[in-house]
Amino acid sequence: MRNKDKPLSPDAFEQELRTDLDDRTHDKPRGLALHTKILIGLIVGAISGVAANHYAAGNTAGLEKFIKNFTEPVGQLFLNLLLMIVVPLVFSSLVVGVAGIGDIRKLGRIGFKSFAYCLAISAISVVIGLGLANTIRPGKRIAPEIAARMQQQFGMQATKEVDAQKKRAEAAAEDSPLMSVVRTAVPRNILNSVAKESPDMLHLMFFALIIGVATTLLPKPVSAPFVGAMEGLFAITTKIIDIVMKFAPYAVACLIFTNVAHFGIELLGTLGWFVATVLLGLSLHMFGVYSLSVYFLSGLNPVDFFRRIRTVLLTAFSTSSSNATLPTALRVSAENLGVPPEINSFVLTVGATANQNGTALYEGVTVLFLAQLAGVDLSLVQQLTVVYLAILGGIGTAGVPSGSIPFIIGILAMVGVNPALIAIILGVDRILDMCRTTLNVAGDLTAATFVARSEGFELLRTQKT
Repeated sequence: MRNKDKPLSPDAFEQELRTDLDDRTHDKPRGLALHTKILIGLIVGAISGVAANHYAAGNTAGLEKFIKNFTEPVGQLFLNLLLMIVVPLVFSSLVVGVAGIGDIRKLGRIGFKSFAYCLAISAISVVIGLGLANTIRPGKRIAPEIAARMQQQFGMQATKEVDAQKKRAEAAAEDSPLMSVVRTAVPRNILNSVAKESPDMLHLMFFALIIGVATTLLPKPVSAPFVGAMEGLFAITTKIIDIVMKFAPYAVACLIFTNVAHFGIELLGTLGWFVATVLLGLSLHMFGVYSLSVYFLSGLNPVDFFRRIRTVLLTAFSTSSSNATLPTALRVSAENLGVPPEINSFVLTVGATANQNGTALYEGVTVLFLAQLAGVDLSLVQQLTVVYLAILGGIGTAGVPSGSIPFIIGILAMVGVNPALIAIILGVDRILDMCRTTLNVAGDLTAATFVARSEGFELLRTQKT
């Protein structure tokens, strides 16, 4: 048992945090699991909302009073609690994620190849997600009159954001393209960027990346206290998510009741299109992009690859946690794929935080879906911004269940979509979380095999087929 008064080194802290996450993930749940409670909240809110919408037709005064004085405040409390931790969560997780690649100086080519692969595959995943969302348009599969009412209720924030963007565009009309990029991405005053009602996530993420990169270039004794503080902040914000999500079943019931009571049962139909779009995107990336990657970049048979990692995929699906799946991934990668320990320990450990392809795809589809529901047409520039934010969000998202929700709320606020719409997808988030975590972990293993083969190692040497 360690001395509680003795401070932990960053490496020891990371290991203890991972162990704690693993223990908490595998603890035997008491009573109903949280995702089951959220699903029950969704069902209760939906059924009661449909009933209220039907029986209050023509006499909505009492219903509006109930919504205004009870369900709306409860739902808004939940949203505010999540919005409250967006800035510290995004900043600390990105700094810790990038600082964790400090070994890149020691590993040289391995670190560069790992990071380049993660960025490229994450970009492809977001493009797939946005392409499907623009093609299927799940948020538009709703009656025009209901869509108009949703736009009226949830589009006010977007109107303010569009006006602000127009002013910025007019001010930058005489700037060169490069200067426009500089003004958009690089903050002049980071405190001013995050102090706004809707923090500028581009500025915050760029600043966090710069801090993380600078941290990796300092000697470890110098950077260790700062990294330790960021790890502590990250652990605290992750814990806050756990606490807030315990309130989610009741908040989801209230938020869904509010929306369905206003807009009727058709709102639930479009949710099915959203789920189908996400699952289609995840399937295309898993069996399309990953198969091509392991065949051309790793020199492996895709069918054999997926057969060898099935234990990891099942663990990821059941736990919804990249961190909790890491020990299994390390063992399977070494024993079933033949990836050497020096590559395994780096690529899979960093990948558990930085290579979240499924999360990036999910965030992109969710933002576009909710924007479509709100009647907010995102321009090409705004969608490219979503791609950039989703890729960075994939790097910074906590590898624990529901870790992407605060990021999505932050992106929604930035592009002018009312974050209250997040309630619509919370009821199905758990099953989609299980699916995207499976994709995330599979992506880590494709990265490990790619790096190992590019470094000249023979794969599958422990199990000859």
